[in-house]
Parts: sequence; C-alpha cells; structure tokens
Amino acid sequence: MRIIETRKAPNPRRVRIFLTEKGIEMPFEGIDLMAGDLKTPEFTAINPMQRVPVLLLDDGTAIAETVAICRYFEELHPEPALFGRGAAGRANVEMWNRRVEQGLFAAVTHVFRHLNPKMAHLESPQVAAWGEANKPKVHWMLGLLDKVLARHHYIAGEEYSIADITALVAIDFMKPAHLEWREGHANVARWHDEVSGRPSAKA
Repeated sequence: MRIIETRKAPNPRRVRIFLTEKGIEMPFEGIDLMAGDLKTPEFTAINPMQRVPVLLLDDGTAIAETVAICRYFEELHPEPALFGRGAAGRANVEMWNRRVEQGLFAAVTHVFRHLNPKMAHLESPQVAAWGEANKPKVHWMLGLLDKVLARHHYIAGEEYSIADITALVAIDFMKPAHLEWREGHANVARWHDEVSGRPSAKA
C-alpha cells in the first residue's frame, strides 16, 4: 500500500495531515505535476482524472480523491474521529467540509490556477477574468467562517475534524495565490494560529 502524491500540492497535504492526526505511517511516492507526470499513460491508467493524491492498495485498487482516501483510513482507524461522531455529528462535519471545499478551497484554487502564468500548461485555457471573479468569493467565505469561529472552537463544532484540515490547507494556499486574509478575520486568525501549531500541520 502506498500513496502517490506531489509533495507541494495542497490536496496531498490534506491527506498527510489527516494521517498524522490518526498516527498512521504510510509510504509515499512522489511525482512532479509541473513536469507533466500526471499526464503520462502510466499515471492516467491509475487515475484517469490525472490528479493526486492516489492511494494504491496491495491488491492494485486505486482510490483517488482526497476525502475518499481519508474516509478509507477513517473506516480502518476510527479514532480520533475526524469525520464526526453520531449521525448528526458526521452530517455536520460533512456539511462544513463541503462548504469549505466548494466555497473556499475551490475559489482559492481558481485564483491560483487562472492567474499564475506558471500554471498555464495545467489550466488550459487560463481565464484571468475567472481568477479575478473568485477573489470576492474567497473573502465572502472567510467572513462566514469568521462568524462560525466566533461561536465554536473549530469549524464544525468543538472537535477538530477534516473540515479544519481542509480550511487550514485552503488558507495556507492563499499565500502562493497572493491573497491576503488576516485583516478583518480575527476569529479565523485565532483558529489558524492554533491549528497551525498542531504537529500534523507540518506533515
């Protein structure tokens, strides 16, 4: 069993943080997305979506998509529960993780991929107007999270979860996307300082 990743990419980092929180050690195989490794016939046969990370099981099964990989390990190692506890708790974590994925992480990604000239060979066509259009979406979502974090210690409540992992990686990804975020978001800043201090954040 091993995980194929690109070390500096944000989605593989989400998996590494998740595994570190679980105390799970895994071998990783690095490939270079900037060099076109994701578009080779060999990798495309493993994941036709040409994205990392990918978990390869010992029987040859390939599991792609970050949350799917994390769910696999949650089933095998249920503690600590990073997808919530009980029906309502798990649904709440799912809700907030999807909101962060779609409302923040995706918007930051669009800004980065459509406005960074170095990403032109991966994002074709680059549409600068789309990158710019996502900037206010980023700040709207940060405003929502700031209100949530005024009431709760973590994004989905009082326990650290995959929603916090997704949000941490999304906000850290704002730096290479040249997006500022701390001004006017004191609660997000408090939360970010705390979760960044967890050992898993360095994974």
